[in-house]
Amino acid sequence: MTSTGSRIRFIAIDDNPLDLLFLEEMARAYPLLQNCGTFTNPIEAYEALQYIKPDLIFLDIEMPVFSGIELLRKFRTMIPMAVFITAHPDFAIEGFELSALDYLLKPIMEERFASAAARIQDFWKMKQKSLAYEVLFEQQTLTIKEGYNQVRLAVNDIVYLEAMQDYTKIVTLGKHFMTLSPLSCFMEQLPPDQFVRVHRSYAVALRQIRELRHSEVVCGSATIPIGKTYRSGIARLKLRNL
Repeated sequence: MTSTGSRIRFIAIDDNPLDLLFLEEMARAYPLLQNCGTFTNPIEAYEALQYIKPDLIFLDIEMPVFSGIELLRKFRTMIPMAVFITAHPDFAIEGFELSALDYLLKPIMEERFASAAARIQDFWKMKQKSLAYEVLFEQQTLTIKEGYNQVRLAVNDIVYLEAMQDYTKIVTLGKHFMTLSPLSCFMEQLPPDQFVRVHRSYAVALRQIRELRHSEVVCGSATIPIGKTYRSGIARLKLRNL
């Protein structure tokens, strides 16, 4: 990960010291991430958040006194990015409703942390540019406005869409584009017979699907997770295409 601007100041909160130490060690491999404090006590973290004001917060969910979700609710407007880390996948929906950028399950694998770090970097670059990435929907094309520039993109070129809080990343075989439109807007505007939602954070182009698995879908060179609530729909899709 290389920075195009200032470093991302983060704090991490987890009442398990070993998990916190492991997170610190993984984050150290990414120069863009600047550690501004780690806390095992959520009350101390609550007090520190009021003066540190980080760009990013890694936080466990199940903690004494304050859960990670309660803590984020109190500070959501002043923290641009949040990543939940927990051993309990059942909390994922509530986490995404708070616009968490990612949700990591313990034990965290280095490959999964690298994926989260890439999402963090993409979102940070977009925020640093401070451009309005508008998108205009037409029948089989999208016009993406990046500042004063315009890019015309064929719908058939889209491999998948990735939600990043209020933004959506459009991924093609050649490159990707950031747009200031939520993923729900894309799903309302794009042809319903050409795209399917597979996760709260992902939608894929049906024509780009190379392989369907129980918990993953392969599109182009990317492997996309399938969320639990979307698996039954994907299973029906698989049966129709056998």
